[in-house]
Amino acid sequence: MSDMDETIGSTPGSEHDMLTLQIQDLKAQILDYKLKNELLEKELQQLRKENGQLKRVPLFVAAVVDVLENGEVYLRQQGNNQEYVTVVNEKLHRTLKPGMKVAVNNTLSIVKTIGNIFDARVRVMELDEQPSVTFEQVGGLKEEIEEVREAVEYPLTKPEIYERVGVEPPKGILLYGPPGTGKTLIAKAVARQSQARFIRMSGSELVHKYIGEGAQLVRELFILARERAPAIVFIDEIDAIGSMRTNDGTSGSAEVQRTLMQLLAEMDGFGNRGNVRIMAATNRIDMLDPALLRPGRFDRIIGVPLPDTGARLEILKIHTAKMSLSGNVDLTGIAELAGNTTGAELQAICREAGMMAIRRDADAVDQEDFLAAITKVKREVAAPDSRMYT
Repeated sequence: MSDMDETIGSTPGSEHDMLTLQIQDLKAQILDYKLKNELLEKELQQLRKENGQLKRVPLFVAAVVDVLENGEVYLRQQGNNQEYVTVVNEKLHRTLKPGMKVAVNNTLSIVKTIGNIFDARVRVMELDEQPSVTFEQVGGLKEEIEEVREAVEYPLTKPEIYERVGVEPPKGILLYGPPGTGKTLIAKAVARQSQARFIRMSGSELVHKYIGEGAQLVRELFILARERAPAIVFIDEIDAIGSMRTNDGTSGSAEVQRTLMQLLAEMDGFGNRGNVRIMAATNRIDMLDPALLRPGRFDRIIGVPLPDTGARLEILKIHTAKMSLSGNVDLTGIAELAGNTTGAELQAICREAGMMAIRRDADAVDQEDFLAAITKVKREVAAPDSRMYT
């Protein structure tokens, strides 16, 4: 009897423990369902978002040609050049300007302004960092450098001088001469000294397959320059698009001519170019179109000649400044022996002399290394034909 009483007395406690375990199990299931529900809600929101994007009406890009009265705007759609007039509210009408890009819907109503969107090929032309080259790293060419600074740097850094005298600074300069004489080097030094935005491009980058593409890049290039003003636009190898216009009947030649005409219009058209200086360089000035060379586009045409003996000595000192030289090195004699060489070739001579010293595991470069380097460089690189630069 006592055993039965003991069993009956323990039953309520066992049921309580079982109920407690069941409650804990249910709580765990509720927590699990809550987590699953949160995941499903996130998935539902993502699906609703994607569904909304699929139902959204696409927007088209158009350019503002002119802002008319009574809230009207004259637009040109990008791509098909379709032109139309639409009406906007007064607040938006005040913010619109010719040349601005806007997004329009299927009813040709302006939804929002976009601003200027530049081609990726144009954006990479703008240098985010100033070049590291200074005028101290350009040997010789003192007169040429001063002419460049008067036309490009001083109008940006000392505009009050020109205002005081009442003289309009040159609009652009063209550097010409044999390859390797320092034309691009001068442009880099000017960009650093003037602290202006430097936009560099090669003439060949404007030559494209499709009609109007090169001209569009030129337009966007100068729009970018005006937005970043004060700015310097440097066009290297301008003869790629600036050669004399001929009528050979090919579509490729016609496209190059269209690009050239757009460049001529940007350099000296009716539009205000703003505080933008233009520099260009070429090895073949004899190929350039006369319209490109006239005053008003390139007001200064500066020849960059081969360095003379004194200039060669300066260039050698610049490139050997960090080199360990033996006591028998005669830079003056080396400059005299390295006749008819460009600055780039003199740099190559210094590099080759250093490599010869490294080859024989020497501590310094001696005179024999330089003499051997002159022989090697002048043998590998023929003297340029300077008849086309005179």
